[in-house]
Amino acid sequence: MTDAGVPVLEAELVGLASALRRHGMAVHGGAVAEAMRVTSELGEPTRSNVYWGGRLAFCTSFTDIRTYDRAFGAWFSDRSWVSDVRSTPQQPVVQDRLELAESSAEDTEGDTPPPVASRTEILRHRDVTDLHPADREFAHRLIARLRRRPATRRTRRTRPARRGRIDLRAMNREAMRLGGETVHWRYRAHSRRRRPVVALVDVSGSMSPYADGYLLFGHALRRSGSDAEVFSLGTRLTRISDPLTASDPKTALHRAGSRVEDWAGGTRLGDQLKAFLDLWGQRGMARGAVVVVFSDGWERGGAELLGAQARRLARLAHTVLWCNPHRARPGYEPLTAGMQAVLDHIDALVAGHSVAALEELMDRIDAA
Repeated sequence: MTDAGVPVLEAELVGLASALRRHGMAVHGGAVAEAMRVTSELGEPTRSNVYWGGRLAFCTSFTDIRTYDRAFGAWFSDRSWVSDVRSTPQQPVVQDRLELAESSAEDTEGDTPPPVASRTEILRHRDVTDLHPADREFAHRLIARLRRRPATRRTRRTRPARRGRIDLRAMNREAMRLGGETVHWRYRAHSRRRRPVVALVDVSGSMSPYADGYLLFGHALRRSGSDAEVFSLGTRLTRISDPLTASDPKTALHRAGSRVEDWAGGTRLGDQLKAFLDLWGQRGMARGAVVVVFSDGWERGGAELLGAQARRLARLAHTVLWCNPHRARPGYEPLTAGMQAVLDHIDALVAGHSVAALEELMDRIDAA
């Protein structure tokens, strides 16, 4: 495969992965790269090779195959393909496949859209600050539709269960009520719960072009479960979890924005991170949680305080992710004093400039 064909094939596989997620399949972050590798090993990227490369990479169980076939048929055309999908499309595609990917199995079996990247896929990979207002609104709609699909974790607490460890206390209590007779076997098993998530969104002037998208990401977290909390960081700390529970994204964004009084102002990350840990995090909100900080790292206060609070946060949280929208720029290096102060205390520095980057961030949160 030539290098010129890689971006087109990759865009198609990324779109297929997005369609699979909307059909209910759990697709991990490295599946697209794995599908690219398998397809290249099979030979030329014909329809058959792309199908089998994607199936081997995306399907993890027998039940996934039917969903995969349905999504593959919806994303790619059933008409005879050219032998290579590397040719660059000559005309921009205006068809929106968002509704197509969400349609039911009966609706998607007969549709045969052209095998090129859709407008949705083009917008997913572009920086939201480079989009026209109408396209930016559409990208915000995509962000608001994100949902968590996290795995549960076993807790130390136990509960009555149909199988597991024998509950001698419960059996003894029952035997005492029944005159010493043991009638039923009682069991207990460890309960399971989702890991909580905390989003800290920098709403200062340097982050204002991305702040709306990040608040919509917080809205998606809140709509996925009550175990998510959202705060804004600026010249003050503001808890905006409750306004973001509104079902309508625009209503949620408006309510959250009306509560944030320091929008597009300055930022003191160290002071506000300390306020969060003193008021909320140390008391339990950050303990064992996945904490995501959305900020470019510009700090008007002292970087030493920010570094100390980042170290404190790392000791409390299970995972600390720092989302910097400039991370995706070619040649980017975290040279600001704020980023230098936190690098040793975070688990990953990720990009957050586009819808696709935020989808990968959601996968990271679920994987944690």
